[in-house]
Amino acid sequence: MRQRSLIAITAALAAGALTLTACGSRDDDSGSDSGGGTTVVIGVDAPLTGDLSALGLGIKNSADLAVKTANKDKVVDGITFKIEALDDQAQPSAGQQNATSFVANKDVLGVVGPLNSSVAESMQKVFDDAKLVEVSPANTGPALSQGADWQTNKVRTYKSYFRTATTDAIQGPFAAQYVFNDAKKKNVFVIDDKKTYGAGLAGTFTDEFKKLGGKVVGTEHIDPDTKDFSAVATKVKNSGADAVYYGGEYPQAGPLAKQIKDAGAKITFAGGDAIYSPEYIKLAGSGSKGDISTSVGAPIEELASAKEFIANYEAEGYKEAYEAYGGYAYDSVWAIIEAVKKVVEDNDGELPSDARAKVTEAVQNVSFDGVTGKVSFDEYGDTTNKQLTVYSVENGVWTPVKSGTYTG
Repeated sequence: MRQRSLIAITAALAAGALTLTACGSRDDDSGSDSGGGTTVVIGVDAPLTGDLSALGLGIKNSADLAVKTANKDKVVDGITFKIEALDDQAQPSAGQQNATSFVANKDVLGVVGPLNSSVAESMQKVFDDAKLVEVSPANTGPALSQGADWQTNKVRTYKSYFRTATTDAIQGPFAAQYVFNDAKKKNVFVIDDKKTYGAGLAGTFTDEFKKLGGKVVGTEHIDPDTKDFSAVATKVKNSGADAVYYGGEYPQAGPLAKQIKDAGAKITFAGGDAIYSPEYIKLAGSGSKGDISTSVGAPIEELASAKEFIANYEAEGYKEAYEAYGGYAYDSVWAIIEAVKKVVEDNDGELPSDARAKVTEAVQNVSFDGVTGKVSFDEYGDTTNKQLTVYSVENGVWTPVKSGTYTG
């Protein structure tokens, strides 16, 4: 999708000829300058540079579109929304700094992001201490919402944390069921990148795969900062595996899959939502045919609820695709907008002095029909939408082959 100059969306205000200008382009996060009323800032934290920037920019652009739509339609009377996007470079330390920066800006009433579960871990307490709501479109680590002992004793640690993507407690087992029952792979080699997301996803996949009767013929951890996976490739080839399951992200998954297959291993490479990107196919090359990924929700291109989002995204001419999490980012922003609307309506058309706390409370109870389907949250702040989809690489693109959810 090509970038064209963003057209300023103007709307006449009740006060007269004053206008408000919608959020800036990717190169200008100045956002909407209110000609009157109150400006509410929604922060966006994502990797806007580096290996994962394709996903991060899809999140940012989709958040931008949500804010533009809200301003054009005057969803909240007297409120102009704008976004402030900060780059976390997929690094927890940068994410924590960004969280502190958002908290320091009194106009920020909510934050969308981050992409990475490890980054989220560094941000949660900062936001929770400030009663500033955070809604991630992409985090899947179960511990973020259900505590470190989520498998035996679920405890919600941070009431300000929410997400519109389902968790790896569902995604890993769902993938295992597909690999074992549908793809008929019985011997798998499990690899992860040692990060919060990758290790957690590999763990839940492994538990279910073994429970089904599958055999894990080898395990390995890789260094995500290297591109030479020849030693691992040799281990996989010699293991007798007919599939590799990888817990990690596409910048490493693509070269890893290519090197394993170039070594002569006849395997199907599988992974989670963080490899569901066209970038994986580019990196893995022609040998990626038949490789498998799972991703959150149903295929957005097949959802009637997403048609307007897709059309509007294309009309805006964003240079980058919305990628795997665009619809979820849009819905995350909209959850905050709906919460702000509720708080303003309950306070005689004004934002109260404790707006952050009130918005956080209101997000817990939002319920609306979003781009990705019904948007609402359970008692842990997790999405109530547990649907997932399996994709396979066919003719050089990810193609949906099965949608559903994990049933234990």
